[in-house]
Amino acid sequence: MKLLLDTHIWLWSLLEPERLASGVIESLEDPKNEIWLSPVSVWELLVLQQKGRVLLKGPVEEWIAQAFDQAPLREAPLTFEVALETNRVQLPHRDPADRFLAATARVFGLTLVTADERLLALRDVSLLANQ
Repeated sequence: MKLLLDTHIWLWSLLEPERLASGVIESLEDPKNEIWLSPVSVWELLVLQQKGRVLLKGPVEEWIAQAFDQAPLREAPLTFEVALETNRVQLPHRDPADRFLAATARVFGLTLVTADERLLALRDVSLLANQ
């Protein structure tokens, strides 16, 4: 399975692994699965860190580099096709990060791993719920 981590799932896996459901942990640890991350999640972390909503030890750039060393991930490309697909994502809110993540999952055939109830309501995206 090809898993695209929602930003909070990526951060929880590194900072608060106790928040992950056992099924999600098993999927993340399964060597047959590919773990993907969108550049949008890195951008979202930068925004959260700047707002003081995520506290990291040391500079954010160093933390991100260490995170990628600790848990190598495949980078989900941010392409024109993904950008166009965001226009077809039907969400009850206008969060651009969620739109890009859902569009990325659709375009590349990835399963979006999330605890976000609004994303879990999507019918046309493969999902793995953190429940």
